[in-house]
Amino acid sequence: MLFLELVVQGLIQGSTYAIIAVGLTLVYGLLRVLHVAHAGLFTLGAYLGVLVTNHTGSLGIGVTVAATGAALAGILIYRLVYEPILDRPPYVALIASIGLYMGMEELFRLVFGPFGMSFVTPPLQDVVQVAGIYLRTCQIATVVINLVLLGILAWVAQGTKVGTGWRATVDDPKMAACFGIDPIRVRYLVFGMGSALAAVAGVLVALLSNLVEPTMGAVPSYKSLAIIVLGGLGNVGGTLIASLVLGVVEAFGTIYLGSLLDRDAIAFAFLIIVLMIRPTGLFTSR
Repeated sequence: MLFLELVVQGLIQGSTYAIIAVGLTLVYGLLRVLHVAHAGLFTLGAYLGVLVTNHTGSLGIGVTVAATGAALAGILIYRLVYEPILDRPPYVALIASIGLYMGMEELFRLVFGPFGMSFVTPPLQDVVQVAGIYLRTCQIATVVINLVLLGILAWVAQGTKVGTGWRATVDDPKMAACFGIDPIRVRYLVFGMGSALAAVAGVLVALLSNLVEPTMGAVPSYKSLAIIVLGGLGNVGGTLIASLVLGVVEAFGTIYLGSLLDRDAIAFAFLIIVLMIRPTGLFTSR
């Protein structure tokens, strides 16, 4: 029973890592930019979700506002920060992204205060039994929402004209433009979608811990950057698998190695060991 419970807890955590990391993968696949400021959008989504939910009493409205607000912020970041420097070496965009995230952290601290924010009445906290395992309804909702979002993303990518244009732009931007696909619109779409996914992840993490603070995006974002390397840069499928594997490793490591390392240290130790063996990731050729 302990084995099954740890697997379930790991998949819950891993599914949240997945929707954060998928947004990063989308941006990297399109622009070859490591979008560190993604962590700021994750935190922005959490704050918006908690504020709106507390004000309206509706978690659904909170999630919708958070996703919409973060999507608009992501598009604005692309337009003002990344677009003017796309012709520069990749490290220029990386430095800009790191600086932007640090600025967003300080802005959150100034606007919302340094001590964190919580739901006045935390939703979805009832406990239910599933296959002999006790879970809070927010944990079940987290997995369901993440699966639905990933399913919608897969459908958009594979089953719509928008997705076809997006994949064509990733493969060959110049050829895609010759066939009438507007790469600027595609980039706006990808930034909007990735930012919305980060925002939803932020709300779900806030729901699980009932706490939002200015620096909450740092550790999930760093893990996500490692995950997209572990899964193979630009490889969405590999990113999803790597996210779930990391979640399960964390869950088991917390039980069996918790006296030596904390949860985050276990995760980073695992990622470092794997990347030392396979520096190009598990799902790309050497």
